[in-house]
Amino acid sequence: MPTADAAPSNLPPVLRPEHPPVRSLSELATRFGRELRGDAGGVELTGITLATADLRPGEAFVAIRGVNRHGAEFASAAAEKGAVAVVTDAAGADLAADAGLPIVVVDDPRGVLGDLSAWVYGTGSGEDIPLLFGTTGTNGKTSVSHLLEGILGQLGVTTGLSSTAERHIAGQVIVSRLTTPEASEFHALLALMRERGVEAVAVEVSAQALSRRRVDGLVFDVAGFTNLTHDHLDDYADMREYFEAKLPLFRADRSRRAVISLDSAPGLEVVSRCEVPFVTVGTPAIAADPNAASAADWMVTILDERRDGTEFTLTGPEGRSLTTVVPVIGRHMAANAGLAIVMILEGGYSWDALLEALDGGRIDAYLPGRTQLVSGEHGPAVYVDFGHSPDAFEKTLAAVRRVTPGKVVMLFGADGDRDATKRHDMGRTGVEGSDILVITDHHPRFENPDSIRATLIEGARMARPDAEIYEFSPPEAAIIEAIGLVGEGDAILWAGPGHQDYRDIRGVRTPYSARELARRALRDAGWPVPASHWPVPYPEDRIIASDPERPVG
Repeated sequence: MPTADAAPSNLPPVLRPEHPPVRSLSELATRFGRELRGDAGGVELTGITLATADLRPGEAFVAIRGVNRHGAEFASAAAEKGAVAVVTDAAGADLAADAGLPIVVVDDPRGVLGDLSAWVYGTGSGEDIPLLFGTTGTNGKTSVSHLLEGILGQLGVTTGLSSTAERHIAGQVIVSRLTTPEASEFHALLALMRERGVEAVAVEVSAQALSRRRVDGLVFDVAGFTNLTHDHLDDYADMREYFEAKLPLFRADRSRRAVISLDSAPGLEVVSRCEVPFVTVGTPAIAADPNAASAADWMVTILDERRDGTEFTLTGPEGRSLTTVVPVIGRHMAANAGLAIVMILEGGYSWDALLEALDGGRIDAYLPGRTQLVSGEHGPAVYVDFGHSPDAFEKTLAAVRRVTPGKVVMLFGADGDRDATKRHDMGRTGVEGSDILVITDHHPRFENPDSIRATLIEGARMARPDAEIYEFSPPEAAIIEAIGLVGEGDAILWAGPGHQDYRDIRGVRTPYSARELARRALRDAGWPVPASHWPVPYPEDRIIASDPERPVG
C-alpha cells in the first residue's frame, strides 16, 4: 500500500482531472464519517489520495493501515505538501493528531475509498461518465482490453484504456503502475477521461482489484470473463478462493451485462452464478470442452494462422457472421477478439457498424508485448510475450509452433516472491511445447534467482528427462545464447517480460527491454531487424557477456 512520503522517481505519475469538482469537507464528513475531529468550516477539497508522494495541494489524504505501518504516520508529511484533511480510522486519527489537519474518522478507510472517490470526482453510478467495459480472467485480460480499444476506435469512438501495460486517454499513452489502479486513482483517471471527451473505456480488472476494492464505486456497463487457470496462489489460498475473488464482477452492483467465455471449465460456473443478463462465447479449437464451447451463443471458428495474424469467423444469433483478422498469432488471440466484439455489441453498438468496420478486413489494434514479433522478414522469428502462467505458455507455444517450419526455442524465467507453486508446471509446459528450452531470470525481487531457475529446470526435467535444456543468467546473456541456437525458419518465444521496461531486482526497477535486447542480439548475429520503438535508450553497459554454459542435469 503506497503511503510513504517518497516513491521511486521512475514510477509513472498519478493522473488527475484538470478541472476537478470542489467538495466541502463538512459534506464529506456528513456523508461518510462517524466522527469529525477539528474544524471543517470553510474547508474545501479538490481531490483524494492514498500516497503523500502523489499528493497535491487541496487534496484529502486517506490514511490506511498497511502491513507494517499505518498510513496516518505520514499525516504531517501530507500537511506539509498541502493536504487539507485526513480521512482515517480511529487508530489513525490518534496517530495523525499532531498534523494539525481536520480528521474525518471512518470505520474502514479502505472500504469507503471507492464510494468516497466517486463522490469527490463525480464519477459514480448515474453520473455522466464514459461507457465502461471491464474484463477479468487469468489470461487474456490485457489483450481483450486493447482489442476493445482498437475496435471501438475503428467505430469512430473516442476511447480510454486501463491495462497492465498502459493507460490511454483519447490517444495519450501513459505507462501503468498496477494492473488496476487504486480506487482513488481510478476515479481521478475517469474524471480526466471525461474532460478529454472519452466515450468508452476498456478496463482490465484483476482478482486482486476486486479483493482489494480498487474498483469500488464503479458499475461496468459490460463485464467480460476470459478464463481461469493456475496463477496467483501467492495471493489466494487455492484455486477455489481465486475463482471466488473474480465472481463479484458479475453481480448487479458491479456490472449491468456480461459476456462469458466457455473456453475454460470455470466459464460454466460463472454462467450459473452470474447475477446480470449475459451471453456466452466459445472457441471449440482451444476449449477444454469443445462441446460446451460449440453450444455458446457466439462461436469463434479459426480459418487461418500466419505470422502476421489469425483469421477467424464469429457467428451468432439470427444468422450473424463476421470474418476478420486479429493482428497477432494464436487461436487464443482470436478467442480474445471474439469476446471483445461481443462485448462491444452488448455495450449497445450496432452489428451493422461492426460489420462495416471489420468484416473482410483486420482489427486495428496494438497489443504491447503480446506475442510481439520483434524480428525482421528474414532469419529466425523472435516473439516477446507477457504470458507468465502454464496455460499461457501452452497456448502461445502451440501458436508459435503452427507458424514455424523449423525448431522452436522457449526462453523464460519466473517471478520471485510470487506464486511458486506454478513453477514446476511452467517448466513442464515450456519443455513440452518446445524443441529447446532456455531458462533465465525474470523479476527475482528479493528471492535467490539461482533457486528460481533450479525449480523451473526441475519441473522441465521431470517432464522430459532427455530434453535439450540450457541455463543462462542474466537474461541479457540468455537471449544472445538463444539466438545462437537458431537459424532461418526457426523461432524463439521469450515469455514473461512482454511490454515491461524494467526488471525488479531487490526492490530496484532496473531499466530493461526484452524487445530491444532481442533486436540487438539479432542485429549482432547478422540478422536484419526492424527499427526499435523503445522510448528510452537501452544503456550499453547493461549488455552483459554470457557466463559459460552450465550443464543442466
